Amino acid sequence: MICKKPSARRILHIDMDAFFAAVEEKRNPQLKGKPVVIGGMGDPSKRGVVATANYEARKYGIHSAMPLRTAYKLCPRAVFLPVDYEAYAASSRQFKSVLLSIADIMEDVGIDEAYLDVSGKTESNEVIAERIKTGIYQKTGLTCSIGIAPNKLLAKIASDMEKPDGLTMLTENDIASRIWPLPIRKLYGLGPKTEERLKKTGIETIGQLAALPFEFLIQSFGPSYGEYLYEASRGIDDSPLVTHWEPKSFSRETTFQVDVQDWQVIARTIAELSKEVVSDLQHKGYCARTVTIKIRFDDFHTFTRACSLEKATAAEEVIRKAAFSCLKRIELHRRVRLIGVRVTNLEKAANDASPA
Repeated sequence: MICKKPSARRILHIDMDAFFAAVEEKRNPQLKGKPVVIGGMGDPSKRGVVATANYEARKYGIHSAMPLRTAYKLCPRAVFLPVDYEAYAASSRQFKSVLLSIADIMEDVGIDEAYLDVSGKTESNEVIAERIKTGIYQKTGLTCSIGIAPNKLLAKIASDMEKPDGLTMLTENDIASRIWPLPIRKLYGLGPKTEERLKKTGIETIGQLAALPFEFLIQSFGPSYGEYLYEASRGIDDSPLVTHWEPKSFSRETTFQVDVQDWQVIARTIAELSKEVVSDLQHKGYCARTVTIKIRFDDFHTFTRACSLEKATAAEEVIRKAAFSCLKRIELHRRVRLIGVRVTNLEKAANDASPA
């Protein structure tokens, strides 16, 4: 296979440092120096998972998606706080306004990160990075880490190399010396299952992955993903910045603090989640054609059922009835731990369409 020639772009990946925890520390300076864990309702005696933890808490092995109860066992003296998305979203808007004041092309990829394309700028990488860091700190009082590289893939890897408050620049010449020694989990787009599968064959580093023949990766992982692994392990990524995207779904779910089997509680929860999803649809100006519910029982077995509508809608009654229709197709033989409602097959709502 002939490798594509890397482009001469200048792409920045800006990643806010322990963002949620940093926002909490900013509004309560007494938290500085203490292990801080953000997640759920902020009560480790109840169900919930860690949304983020500051660097002090991470020293104890606490990480995102870990159950709060596990985090408490690892560090009982940690400060546990509930998630405050409104506060985090406000800080997110502030730091992204700084980015847009510096570059015209930005890809918004999450509440705490973004890509910039500064290929057309005459300033040096160091000057641009300093402007970003200074601007964000003045606006929010928070720090960020920046990766600069010829493409999005390398820029994202770079931004994680010198956290917190780091600046890492990579070129194609750095791939062999700085990228290939990294563990394969550092490669964006390579998930836990692929990592486990590769490790079983003795592949531990990105460099070892890059040494695998193209044909082997295609046979093992299929044409699309195999080619991605082949190119990504060599630092090749021609993907453009996406400045506009359309959502593919809206979903809401809830985990009960105590497993339930009461039909009225389950029904009321389905109705409430349906109402929240409809609110999302109407707020964003979409209609949905497919409704799906998810039920997770106390033994962690999860079931989903979907219902297709005759036409796309954002009407609460229609979405709710469809959700209940899906529910009837699941035998509630055990206590329920989690319920979710999701809508897909979205269409833009007509300007004069009524949500009713």
